Amino acid sequence: MRVVRFATPGKRKYGVLQGGIISSLQGSPFTQFGRPGYSFGFDGDTYQLDEAKLLAPCLPSKIVALGLNYRSHAEETKLAIPSVPLIFLKPSTAVIGPDDKIILPPLSKRRVDYEGELGVVIGKRAKNVPQEKAKEFIIGYTCVNDVSERYAQRDDGQWTRAKGFDTFAPIGPWIETEVDPDDLQIETRLNGETRQSARTSDLIFGVAELLSFISGVMTLLPGDIIATGTPSGIGPMDPGDVVEVEIESIGTLRNFVVAQE
Repeated sequence: MRVVRFATPGKRKYGVLQGGIISSLQGSPFTQFGRPGYSFGFDGDTYQLDEAKLLAPCLPSKIVALGLNYRSHAEETKLAIPSVPLIFLKPSTAVIGPDDKIILPPLSKRRVDYEGELGVVIGKRAKNVPQEKAKEFIIGYTCVNDVSERYAQRDDGQWTRAKGFDTFAPIGPWIETEVDPDDLQIETRLNGETRQSARTSDLIFGVAELLSFISGVMTLLPGDIIATGTPSGIGPMDPGDVVEVEIESIGTLRNFVVAQE
């Protein structure tokens, strides 16, 4: 099932997309998630997909992202495979949705890279979750682009500025609720050319292990996202570029790259 967040004139709502039709929900899909007898509640309104604008499919309080979580990316960067998940945060203000613009900051030296990633969407409050119960806290999966400015990352010695610029967290196009995340094809294309291609089976730390580890550090809230890391093939984007992150059985997140005016 594809859960979307969308806008029509005067309205912003959640819905379920099927066959080009959005059936809108009563409130948020996170409100009752995980409770006995849980199911989506529809309000009876429907919309054609081409009459609506898809937004980022959730409003995370935070994005918990992973560094060096694909073996191929660790090899590419010539860095040691971490013994525990290497986590960092991206702010909620970085979030944009499908077809929105990634705005490159006006820095004197600038290299802004794409990083296609599988996003895990938290469905209910999660704290100290055992691995074997991790899936009970996941409402679904989405595509994430962990946009990164490399000079700031190098100069600062930590990643908050490099990863935290406004528009540096594209998410979407929806939340897929019925998919097994353990062996999915993930690709990133720049102007139609494939730059990243891997399978999530190459993750060093899998989804259940990540959720358990992160929830042992911080409480995860409904709508929060775990960005599980990027495979090899990272590279820069320039104004005028179009970047797409496609994940098997989920969908394609597309964004347009522009310079800040």
